[in-house]
Amino acid sequence: MLKDEAPKPATGSVTRARRLRKDMSLPEVLLWKLLKAQPDGVKFRRQHPSGTYVLDFFCADARLAIEIDGQAHDGGDRPQKDAQRDAWLISQGVETLRIPASDVLEDCAEVADGIIQFARSRLPHHHPASAGRSPSPRQARGGFSSGKAPC
Repeated sequence: MLKDEAPKPATGSVTRARRLRKDMSLPEVLLWKLLKAQPDGVKFRRQHPSGTYVLDFFCADARLAIEIDGQAHDGGDRPQKDAQRDAWLISQGVETLRIPASDVLEDCAEVADGIIQFARSRLPHHHPASAGRSPSPRQARGGFSSGKAPC
């Protein structure tokens, strides 16, 4: 498997992420039900701490953050803060995919399929999911069950 090189969380981000996992919005819950199954072998995390931010969803292998934006993201200084967040993530090698919450509520399965296709397009060619197959149980565990490589 690929080395996880996600940006490290800042102090307090992990605690905040744990709290947010318990208080996910309806669109996030609906989408998580589809993404947690690792569709097409692509692994996602929910409410993932990264720097001072907590990402709604994160695919480490594809270096992809997925943000579900409700109406609150349209007003005030929120668009500017979102742009700063996206710029910081880009500086860390992570692309952000922003999806309106209304799209998730309208057709969650279609949104999930789009996310999976986009994530797969960003995977390295040697990644098991890039060939359209799920990783074997051994690959999913990150190596060999005995701790030794085969002869």
